[in-house]
Amino acid sequence: MAATAVPSDHPYARSHPEIRDAVRQLCSKFDGAYWRKLDRERAYPTDFVRALTEAGWLSILIPEEYGGAGLGISAAAAVLEEIHAAGCNAAACHAQMYTMGTVLRHGSAAQKERYLPKIATGELRLQAFGVTEPTSGTDTLSLRTQAVKKDNSRYIVNGQKIWTSRAEHSDLMLLLARTTPRDQVKKRTDGLSVFLVDMRAALGKGLTIRPIRTMMNHNSTEVFFDNMEVPAENLIGEEGQGFRYILSGMNAERILIAAESLGDGRWFIEKATEYAKQRNLFGRPIGQNQGVQYPIARAYIAVQAAELMVRKAASLYESGINCGEEANVAKLLASEASWQAADMCVQTHGGFGFAEEFDVERKFREARLYTVAPISTNMVLNFVAEHVLELPRSY
Repeated sequence: MAATAVPSDHPYARSHPEIRDAVRQLCSKFDGAYWRKLDRERAYPTDFVRALTEAGWLSILIPEEYGGAGLGISAAAAVLEEIHAAGCNAAACHAQMYTMGTVLRHGSAAQKERYLPKIATGELRLQAFGVTEPTSGTDTLSLRTQAVKKDNSRYIVNGQKIWTSRAEHSDLMLLLARTTPRDQVKKRTDGLSVFLVDMRAALGKGLTIRPIRTMMNHNSTEVFFDNMEVPAENLIGEEGQGFRYILSGMNAERILIAAESLGDGRWFIEKATEYAKQRNLFGRPIGQNQGVQYPIARAYIAVQAAELMVRKAASLYESGINCGEEANVAKLLASEASWQAADMCVQTHGGFGFAEEFDVERKFREARLYTVAPISTNMVLNFVAEHVLELPRSY
């Protein structure tokens, strides 16, 4: 949008302009008709994901020694923001960026050598993240899926996960399971372990995947484990330290999802602005009316403010500074700004906001997700209240 264009050397210019331009050019090949057809059929955007993979955008955080670009999270955020600002959706493949980090930070040298180069080229997809369960939801420490070690060579996994997106379109799953019963650990955070599950080998041999149809095309599933075997060599890091490993990647996840929300917000604002200029009623453009102008302006202001926190969180993350507060705040502000913009865009379009051909209703449904997932607004508020403001724990 012209209103946000500033010289590249300006301190508040958006980072990585060359990446943004290239991603926009790629996304231009996947127009609204492409996404509407997928949405109608609840299909996976295979061609889009392949194009992103071949261009190297999905391996942008993987170190060069393993075949990636070795760039920082601000670059990854730029990729995802531009995908969404172009009217596309990165949800089909964004998990690779943050789940890969668990392997990179906590995996063995052999695991990194074995998996990361193939993930970088797209030969392997690491898109599935098995954490949430039907009975525990965001109360991760109460998960029930168990992994019991047998003969020092394998683990036997039993349990269930839900809202495991992309399981049908991923080769590998990062799985969090309990390896020590809760009543046998000293700390609530102990006793959970992370495994890299080869779903190609496990499917039909203890692993069952069932799709869940949702209001947006998110390729969500529930996954069942019935005596599923996982080789002991697929344990990531130390047994019992899995919760800490998962937490270490959550700041990255929040920053990247916040970037996607920024992109959605910008798409809604641009869409509403253009429509308000062109749509004439009562002899004048509807954008001439303050009742139409003000909601668009407020949405723009909210997105601009959220962007500053996303940038701050990304900068701290790249500097190796703890950014739990900033990552959580960025995710909340960006997702709520996006949702504000989505609601405004529908209202600006009136009845046409509900028409499939305008793409607004599809993006409206997609944007709504991020105030709930991957962490809900209430859980972000809990974090800020307890860990930042030092209020008594509420849960």
